[in-house]
Amino acid sequence: MLERVVNGYFKAIEFLLVACLGLMVVMVFGNVVLRYVFNSGITVSEEVSRFLYIWLTFLGAITGVREGTHLGVDTLVKILPALGRKVCVVVGESLTLLCCGLFFWGTWQQHDINMGNLAPVTEIPMEWVYSVVYLCAGSIAVLVAVRLALILTGRMSADELIQAVDIEERSALHQAGVDAPVAGVANASAGGLR
Repeated sequence: MLERVVNGYFKAIEFLLVACLGLMVVMVFGNVVLRYVFNSGITVSEEVSRFLYIWLTFLGAITGVREGTHLGVDTLVKILPALGRKVCVVVGESLTLLCCGLFFWGTWQQHDINMGNLAPVTEIPMEWVYSVVYLCAGSIAVLVAVRLALILTGRMSADELIQAVDIEERSALHQAGVDAPVAGVANASAGGLR
């Protein structure tokens, strides 16, 4: 039941990603056509496209953390013994959790200011644009907290602690019919969120 809810949540985020990208394409392309063909344009579409790009970036960050597709340099971690890997990953994940807290807290501190700060064209409160930070920071914090819990309780092996799988390695594994390991809670078997 929990797995179905979690998968539905991430499907909704992926749907929002597709919707943001689709709306951006339609608005920007429509504006280009209007400018070149009719020598006019829709001013609102430029501003809304910028706002959608902000949402697209933050929503993509959530998906990237879940699927382990963010950039990672694991040269040192690969050569460490299991305990060293665990310590490095716990420190890294703890710093990520701290950053999520700072993002959330900082956005919360700016809430009242941004509610009074209106966008120039659409005149919507800028907090509506920046509110995606709450969703992003909260989602990533939960993903990282679950990963930390799996690491600290020993339910994640030393091989699963490796953060990055380069594209060549992933495609070679895919051609061999083997699923490439991905970071985060994606490949954690017991108690994971995938």
